[in-house]
Amino acid sequence: MVGRWPAHLPLLRGLLPVDRSRLVPEVLAGLTLAALAIPEVLGYARIAGMPVVTGLYTMLLPPVVFALLGSSRHLVIGADSATAAILAAGLTALAVPGSPRYVQLAGTAALLVAVLLVLARVLRLGFLANFLSRTVLVGFLTGVGLQVAVSQLGQLLGVAEVGGSTVTQLLHTLRELPSARPVTVAVSLAVVAVVLGTRLVAKRVPGALLAVIGAIGASQLLGLPALGVAVLGPVPAGRPGFGVPGLSVADIGALLPMVISMAVVILAQSAATSRAYGLRYGEPVDSDADLVGLAGANLAASVTGAFVVNGSPTKTQMVDSAGGCSQLAQLSASVVVLVVVLVLTGPLAGLPLAALAAVVFLIGVELVDVAGLRRIYAVRRTEFGVALLTAAAVVFLGVEQGIVLAIAVSVVDHLRHSYRPRSSVLAKSPAGHWRSLPVAPGARTDAGLVIHRFGTSLYFANASRLVEDVNTLTRSGPAVSWYCLDGAAIGDVDYSAALVLGTVLENLRGGGVRVVFSNIIDPVHAQLDRYGLAATIGADCFYETAGEALDAYRSARPPGTR
Repeated sequence: MVGRWPAHLPLLRGLLPVDRSRLVPEVLAGLTLAALAIPEVLGYARIAGMPVVTGLYTMLLPPVVFALLGSSRHLVIGADSATAAILAAGLTALAVPGSPRYVQLAGTAALLVAVLLVLARVLRLGFLANFLSRTVLVGFLTGVGLQVAVSQLGQLLGVAEVGGSTVTQLLHTLRELPSARPVTVAVSLAVVAVVLGTRLVAKRVPGALLAVIGAIGASQLLGLPALGVAVLGPVPAGRPGFGVPGLSVADIGALLPMVISMAVVILAQSAATSRAYGLRYGEPVDSDADLVGLAGANLAASVTGAFVVNGSPTKTQMVDSAGGCSQLAQLSASVVVLVVVLVLTGPLAGLPLAALAAVVFLIGVELVDVAGLRRIYAVRRTEFGVALLTAAAVVFLGVEQGIVLAIAVSVVDHLRHSYRPRSSVLAKSPAGHWRSLPVAPGARTDAGLVIHRFGTSLYFANASRLVEDVNTLTRSGPAVSWYCLDGAAIGDVDYSAALVLGTVLENLRGGGVRVVFSNIIDPVHAQLDRYGLAATIGADCFYETAGEALDAYRSARPPGTR
């Protein structure tokens, strides 16, 4: 085993230390990744509107740069369906897909994504990834999947394609069904059958690769182009060229909304994937280092003629299933792809577009997370509605608008929960254990005492809820002589809420009620000091626990009362 990498040099943490006994399994996992991912990235290039060879470019230098700068041992970098769809949605209106101008804009977009990810690292904006909840991500990816699948129907059937929204494309394809080409449809069905069939036999078998190779062979042996089957055409061989894409203020302004959308998706998806595998294997994950690694990977994509790359959950799972445990597997895959790019692009010219469309179509279908939607529906109907709304926004409005709505819906959903927190009144059971009672008229911790646990942090939107709770508890039922606000769930009190809290305290004291606090954490206590509330309340009115507050009340209660 190689000696441990010094902690003060944050490089190659996803690779070092190298366990020599793991070299062969890691290389084999890399070979498996290359076999499974090569058809996939060709499909992602098609989704993005880029020349197909650029899909291979995303597996060359970008993963190497991430292995150098990132911290995750498992996260695999490459082209991704979500960011590819966002890229296509943003660039189609600016240039012809596949044209030099389009490729140049794609490189500029990757460069801007790199800049935004570095900025996110400097400003510690990684928390923005958390604004895409799992529910919203399921809906978003489902919408992207539907959009991708529908976009491939024309080439699957061999009919004329049309631009526009997903709905427009679907309606156009349905109208063109009578003119579908039987041979093209047969090629598409054969590819789908091979991919799905190999999965039933053995999931590790690269069905997509076998289907693509078979389609190329059939194209040459059967003369499919002469039968009206469209093929890919010449694919340039050799390593990608190096160069910084041109930048202009006009291009930056036009690309910025799309770039921000992609950066947020990259933040959310990559962080979620790296954390999941870090947790699975008990390994630390440095999200800040991964941000730098992702920025470097996108910079590498930009200068090598590729397009935006992301942390890929599917490729990460491919490596994990094949036994890979470090970035060595991803580096091995990059070497295989380099060989393909240098000497094996010639056969790709005969690849039927219907075969590639079938691979892309299956990628889109797999993104439609029916199982995830079913689980959400079973346990939380309101969040199921959020997922459906997000999916519908992507399908009917577009990917960029869908991601903006996804973030907005996530924030609104969070605010909805925090606006109406699950507050309670604490009371002792007959066995002497604490239990939570609903906030209701007459709810008491003890005769004359209410220990009120507010269910979340206090801020401007839910401060009125505190007022409602206090009025409910103190203006009806048996008289209250002590009111205790338990802050176990309160992590923050903003200025507006502090003003409301001050008014509540004055009204209670004006009514002869003693006000005390329990379970107030030090940062919140410091906030109350700054607002001037701690001095008003008095140091003797703060108790470490609800139990101490209850004991103090009982000690202060006049003898003989209950």
